[in-house]
Amino acid sequence: MKASLIVTLIGADRPGLVNVLAARAAAAGANWLESSMAQLAGHFAGIVRLEVAESDVGKLEAALRELETEGLRLTVERGAAAPVASSPVVAKIELVGHDRPGIVREISAALARHGASISRLESACENASFSGEPLFRASVEAQLPASVRPASLKAELEALANELMVDLRLEDKAAN
Repeated sequence: MKASLIVTLIGADRPGLVNVLAARAAAAGANWLESSMAQLAGHFAGIVRLEVAESDVGKLEAALRELETEGLRLTVERGAAAPVASSPVVAKIELVGHDRPGIVREISAALARHGASISRLESACENASFSGEPLFRASVEAQLPASVRPASLKAELEALANELMVDLRLEDKAAN
């Protein structure tokens, strides 16, 4: 039987951090399934899902905990089996606009009102090419419950985009 472990880590960024994590996972017989990692304000932050034989979970956890002596803070959580869903609708949202506080809060609140579950959120602030003003970009992927009409969510998000003065594109499709 296989166990799925979710590992989150953060620490001062330096070359080789991903390699150290990957080497310890491989030495414990773990398979690297998926991850998201970034450098944020001089720190390395990451989350990875590893799969390992149930009998090797302790060995893997011990190897990962040794990274704490190298200045990384980490958590290890056992993943749950994913519930079997009947082809949920996936909404993909791309957003860009002048940066200001509250954009993520407003978009996530609208999704929550519709019972959507955010499965991926990536965002960044960058300077506009001509004016140099700060722009906020976000890419969101959310799963909608079968009871939600995508057109209803789209209408709310479009109204919100006008209020926030951002460009927003919504695409919805059945998940595979």
